[in-house]
Amino acid sequence: MNNVSTDIPRRDPAQVMRLSRLGSLHQCRLSFMRQLTRRMARENWAFTRPVFEIDENGVGHAVYTAQGPDRAYSLVAFAHDLPPEQRSDRVIAEAWDATFALFDGIPTENDIQRLSQNVPLQEAGRVSESELSLSRANRSVRLWKHVVDNLAAGQQPDLEQIHKVGYLMRTTAVYGSGKFGAADREKIANRPELHAPFQAEMLSVYLTRTFVRDLVQHMALAKGGMQTADLDPEIAQWLGIGNSTGLGMAPFIVNHPVLFNNWIMTREEALARVRSLQTASEDEARHFREIYDRSKLSMSWWRSEHPVQIEKLASLNADLAAITSYLDQNDLTQDHPWDRLIRWSETALGEEGQELLASLVLEPYGDLVDGLTGCMADGNAQAQVINGGMTVDQVRTAIQDRFGWALDLEWSAEANCARAWYVSEEKLEPRLGERFEEPIAEFEQPLAPARDAALAYADLENWQDDRSIAEFLLRHPEHRHTIRRAQIGLVAPYGELRDNTISAGVMPIDMLRAKLSFFGATHFDPRSDRWVRICMYAGAPYPEDLNAKTADLWVYPELSQ
Repeated sequence: MNNVSTDIPRRDPAQVMRLSRLGSLHQCRLSFMRQLTRRMARENWAFTRPVFEIDENGVGHAVYTAQGPDRAYSLVAFAHDLPPEQRSDRVIAEAWDATFALFDGIPTENDIQRLSQNVPLQEAGRVSESELSLSRANRSVRLWKHVVDNLAAGQQPDLEQIHKVGYLMRTTAVYGSGKFGAADREKIANRPELHAPFQAEMLSVYLTRTFVRDLVQHMALAKGGMQTADLDPEIAQWLGIGNSTGLGMAPFIVNHPVLFNNWIMTREEALARVRSLQTASEDEARHFREIYDRSKLSMSWWRSEHPVQIEKLASLNADLAAITSYLDQNDLTQDHPWDRLIRWSETALGEEGQELLASLVLEPYGDLVDGLTGCMADGNAQAQVINGGMTVDQVRTAIQDRFGWALDLEWSAEANCARAWYVSEEKLEPRLGERFEEPIAEFEQPLAPARDAALAYADLENWQDDRSIAEFLLRHPEHRHTIRRAQIGLVAPYGELRDNTISAGVMPIDMLRAKLSFFGATHFDPRSDRWVRICMYAGAPYPEDLNAKTADLWVYPELSQ
């Protein structure tokens, strides 16, 4: 990761890994969706729709195939006529408007028949290692009706309503990596097109978006007949795929410290490289200003009814005014312009504005930072192996470095351990409960690394410095997971949250946004402190429009001339 010299170091993990900052991250050119669309355009992927057997009631199935240089992948989509009372964003739902599987290759009729008996059931069914992901989606009922009714009447839908909602369907889960019988990550990890994280899932969502556009047009035609209008491509472009994400995703960044470290470290390395540039060309400065203006337009469409996000959006709007003023008064070509901008932001802006700029300054420098995307996967299985030869003193030092802030907390105080993570019996999904109000303590999952580090450190203090950690663990096996995390921290400095994940004030939506920002999500809309709605691929080209010119900056709306 250090082939390019940088005289500005990466930001300190103690600054970056606070939950409030991670909960303010924005998409950037390293995001997984943009990695995928750039690759598909660069490699000239071909897209076909060999099957579209949907009746006038919107029931049936379709197949969308993406052909890359070496392999094909097919979305097998099932459309259902779902009664309104069964439509729910909750993970415990048992019926959906549409269900999907991403098939490894091109499915036969027998494959489709097998999937038709399992995919609509989701968790209650089973798929095979021929499937790379399993997902489902529900309509945004009012916008769906608006689009169908207008097209059926020969009119176009209202673009303002589309900007306000952002999607015709939203997924409530996109499962991969071995869930419910699907292929394990190891099966695809060495394929160049799927090596980067979550590329199969991002491809599934990309093809789902095309299916949803085609389905709404089909339903409009069934209603309006010959007078039906074709959906204007410029309007269709701003129909993304929504997503409702809850607590099931939150523990991911705790459970995958090496992987999450690689995401954050890659972004921080990219930022350090750009900040280290002594000058910028006029074209680079102009490109940044244009992307900033386009980003402002996107931000103007961002709405939320949640008090936390309303406050954050107010702060962001104030930050945007300050950034605009700074750009009006400052040159961006001389005297380390990007480092000056970032250092100014750290005292002049809130975390929303700071992290927006940290993303935007990367945009003019694809040649400098895009190659870093190869560092974002986790191929370091050896990091999980405990080194029993380390001394007690070395492990204590490692714990101090990652968890020094937590060692002096009063962990017996209810406010510091008010919550407990557990797995629900009904859906086998992570949940966060109130430790002192519910009988859940005995089911607690190891998702409080800071508290556990303090407990391990307290026991280590009674041991001689030069004793091996293997000896310690023979006496204290309950600390194995903490010792493993401390050792992982030696190779993954951004792998640990610098916050208490079981405190009375923890905001799980910060964990959700941190992960979703790397997917490339926009317009985060919390519905509580535990689940959030987002939009994916809004503005992206559809397969027939995907090319080198359209493949990357689609996330930023074009300014009207």
